Parts: sequence; C-alpha cells; structure tokens
Amino acid sequence: MRVHTVNTGFFKLDGGAMFGVVPKSIWNKSNPADSDNLCTWAMRCLLIEGGGRLILVDNGIGNKQDAKFFGHYHLHGSDSLEGSLAALGFHRDDITDVLLTHLHFDHCGGSIVREGDRLVPAFKNAVYWSNGRHWKWATEPNDREKASFLKENILPIQESGQLRFVEGDVAGAMAGVAPVGGFTAGLATVHDAIIPGLSLRLVNGHTDAMMLPQLNYKGRTLIFMADLLPSIGHIPLPYVMAYDMFPLTTLQEKKSFFEEAIAGDYVLFFEHDPVNECCVLERTEKGVRGGRTFRLEDL
Repeated sequence: MRVHTVNTGFFKLDGGAMFGVVPKSIWNKSNPADSDNLCTWAMRCLLIEGGGRLILVDNGIGNKQDAKFFGHYHLHGSDSLEGSLAALGFHRDDITDVLLTHLHFDHCGGSIVREGDRLVPAFKNAVYWSNGRHWKWATEPNDREKASFLKENILPIQESGQLRFVEGDVAGAMAGVAPVGGFTAGLATVHDAIIPGLSLRLVNGHTDAMMLPQLNYKGRTLIFMADLLPSIGHIPLPYVMAYDMFPLTTLQEKKSFFEEAIAGDYVLFFEHDPVNECCVLERTEKGVRGGRTFRLEDL
C-alpha cells in the first residue's frame, strides 16, 4: 500500500464558528483571523494505492458553483485536485473508488462536474462510497445543516448508478455499540472496507454517521480525521466547532479516541489544518495535545 497527500486548495471560514465556545483571544494565536474574522483552512485529501485500486478520500469543494457561492469562502492558493493528481502521475479517470467521509460541500463538492447543462460524476470509472444512514441524513437534511448539503453535489452520484453503501458493515458495527448517558461509547469500526488494511470508523458528533478511514501503513495506524479533528488546534477537548450537530457527542468521541490513539501511537492526518498534515498525540499537564508534526511523505 502507498498513500499520498492530495491538496485541493484553501478556503476561509469564520473563526468563531470553527472554534465554538473558545474565545477569539485564545484561538486567534494559532489560527489568526483576517479583518472579517475569517481563518484559512486547507482542503487536504488522501490518495490510497493498494489491492489494485486507487482510492480517493474526499475531494474538496469542486468548481461548479457560481461566483456568489465561492465569494463566501474565498478560495485561494495554487493547488487543485487535478493538479495534485497530475503531480503524482494520475488522472481523475484513474480513480477506482471515491470514499466520502461525509457529504458537506467542502468534502464532496469535487465529486460532480458540469458538462454543459448536465451534472455528471467527475470520476467516471469510480465507485462512490457512503453509508445509508449518512445518505439519508444528507438527503433529508435538518434546517440547521441543510446549507452544507448541496443537492447538486449529492443526488447526481446516485443518479449515475455509481453509488455504493457500506451499510451492512456499518449496521453490524453499530449493533455492538452501547449508548452510555446518551452518548456513543467508543467508535464503531468497519474492518477491511474496499481493500485489506483499510477500515472505517463511524462517529456522530459533527454529523450523523461520518466515516473516518483508518489504515495500517508502514507498521503504524493512520487515521484520516475529517471533521472530528479538523486541525491540530482542535485537539483540546473544549475546542469543538459550532458547526457540529451534537457537540457533546463530539466531546465524548474525542475523549474515547484520544485514549486509544495515545496507547497505539496513532498518526493523525488532518484534512483542514492549513499548515500541519500529520501529528501524534501526547499527554501534557494541560491534557492531551498535539505532539510531533510532520508531512505524510516523511512517515
């Protein structure tokens, strides 16, 4: 197995929304905001080569929305999905599987492109993977979250016939997870998803049934953190995004994951951190914090 970082560019989001109840006087030190209170964030994806397959985990915001939409998010930087794939020697037609952690627009917007008046899959030879619980959540959205679930990013995947669910495995994994005090105890895991050595962890605080890919790589456990931990700055327990649907569930999921990750010396891969690709966790007198940081290619 080989894995590669795929950078798709940067965008901006409100710093207060990204850090929830944490005061700006604290988070602004590590993630400085501009005059409009916006902070820069990456849209960093992962490419997995293995088992005769080429698997892309998430695909950024895409380019099919109008100028008014993109004006809210201030896209910048020289990276693009196509350019990053080309730098690795690949084209989007080489992708065999697109694994979508969840269906918010900054994670799945590159799934669909415009061809004239048609909306078609950007990866014409790929299977698109989601799970039934999250698909239902995204296609029947609540009023608070529906602005993040854009129909033009989602429905054409199903209409193309290229959509598959890992539903059976996810349902089986969840059946063994008992609720404790209204929270999920632990993080359900689906083993050997798509290829051997790739598992999916299910978390529910940010949005219902978000999937975190987990890899056995170079003798280490590598976790694609998606929006459970958008950046190294979100590691302290109270640092939970206002975007999260169930912030107390996120808090419990972080606590549970930290214990496991420290014990196993896991490598965390960040999708949104504007600077840091990977880190390991360490215990400090202030609690769990990010330890050594490094690029994926240096692992």
